[in-house]
Amino acid sequence: MGFVKVVKNKAHFKRHWVKSGRGQSKTNNYAWKCWVIKDQSKSSTPKHRMIVRVTNRDITCQTAYARREGDTTVCAAHAHALPKYGVKAGLTNYAARGTVPKWLLPRRKIW
Repeated sequence: MGFVKVVKNKAHFKRHWVKSGRGQSKTNNYAWKCWVIKDQSKSSTPKHRMIVRVTNRDITCQTAYARREGDTTVCAAHAHALPKYGVKAGLTNYAARGTVPKWLLPRRKIW
């Protein structure tokens, strides 16, 4: 069997699938960079933010803080864990979208 050279030409890049965060413009990288860089007088105090992702089957909430290397997740809450607490149905409806972030707040321990 002969050697086949890998060619990344126009046809390859037409069907190339970029990562979802970049392809769907979920992250504004310039704003994120400006947000991470802060006053030196504040030393190493991290800035926390809440990230909410809604899919067809689940709602995910995370508390994260930014570093220059990338984000670090402090804690997370998912709607698929709500049946443990008595919620049997409607894990992606409007009520669940309000419940999951409130359920996340006592979990995070930010000093």
